[in-house]
Amino acid sequence: MLTVLHQTFPQHTFLMNGLIHGVKGLLSFLSAPLIGALSDVWGRKSFLLLTVFFTCAPIPLMKISPWWYFAVISMSGVFAVTFSVIFAYVADITQEHERSTAYGLVSATFAASLVTSPAIGAYLSRDYSDTLVVVLASGVALLDIGFILLAVPESLPEEMRPVSWGAPISWEQADPFASLRKVGQDSTVLLICITVFLSYLPEAGQYSSFFLYLRQVISFSSETVAAFIGVVGILSILAQTVVLGILMRSIGNKNTILLGLGFQILQLAWYGFGSQPWMMWAAGAVAAMSSITFPAISAMVSRNADPDQQGVVQGMITGIRGLCNGLGPALYGFVFYLFHVELNEMASVEPLGKASKANMANPTDERGIIPGPPFLFGACSVLLSLLVALFIPEHSLALRSGSHKRHSNGAQAHVHGPPGGGSDSKEPLLEDSSV
Repeated sequence: MLTVLHQTFPQHTFLMNGLIHGVKGLLSFLSAPLIGALSDVWGRKSFLLLTVFFTCAPIPLMKISPWWYFAVISMSGVFAVTFSVIFAYVADITQEHERSTAYGLVSATFAASLVTSPAIGAYLSRDYSDTLVVVLASGVALLDIGFILLAVPESLPEEMRPVSWGAPISWEQADPFASLRKVGQDSTVLLICITVFLSYLPEAGQYSSFFLYLRQVISFSSETVAAFIGVVGILSILAQTVVLGILMRSIGNKNTILLGLGFQILQLAWYGFGSQPWMMWAAGAVAAMSSITFPAISAMVSRNADPDQQGVVQGMITGIRGLCNGLGPALYGFVFYLFHVELNEMASVEPLGKASKANMANPTDERGIIPGPPFLFGACSVLLSLLVALFIPEHSLALRSGSHKRHSNGAQAHVHGPPGGGSDSKEPLLEDSSV
């Protein structure tokens, strides 16, 4: 993608990269709660199909028309919010005590794809052509869509759907800002969203530049970067499957989140001050442990939400992450610029590697003292996130706004309550007659 980006915008490669991610992230932030809320109304499968399709749709355009590719990938942020639908789907088919493990499996399979796909793509591109990579990726996307159509059942039962396809939807249900108002009204939701924002902002920025940073500042070779991705990915899979389940059972949901944030602070600080390859490897192992944070947060949100609100609450968390995906790369790029650390994918790696080693030896150069300044800014952000997370209650019924009505009125609450939770979260959903 960076090669095509540089060929299309040779003078402003990283500026356009930030702009594209920024537009996509902002659109995801606005649309994720709405998509999640509508999946509470119409079911998960159709929206799972929709989000996967729009996430993968730009891929063939990379070879057909780069301009259209970048335009479509920016606008695809409206529907590229698969995680909110998937996590709501998982909540439909699991018991509360199973969800942390289930969310860990979802995140682990994502990590597994992240481990394998860069190596496969790099090998095919080097030995064959970029065209084959694009064709193969498009083929995998089509297989994914076919799998959803033929093999994935609907998870939301009929009695849980307040309305059917074709029925009118009120503006309160379709209002993309309704979930934002709910965040301001509910202290528990607000604390969780702030925690996600402050912790995922540096993570999103790190994803956008870290492997390039390893090559040009730490002087990793392409093969070493691929090995690094593989090792950290495998450790992340173990952390999100085996370790996460053990921690959730032994120390509880909230303490697992705090531990994950602690690992993330240590990892970012180590990246920030580390100047030797072995330091990056050690910090990578810590980074794998920090990957338990997001599934633990998703499990907490799911446990404290009603069955017919799983889509909207997971959409809120995914929307916050989408916003960070837009702001994080811009933040890291700006901090690198302030500290005169230039990252240019098309530049030769070796000269910059030698220059960076010379700067390390010069104590008067800020890069000699702090090789990775954005990572230290990220560590401070996650520290604030940890302080906010300390105030999240371990058990809260704040999101279960219609629980007591449902207990007394059975399935009628599902028929009359608005799925998006647009009304005041402290009032029963049954009292809102907007449907």
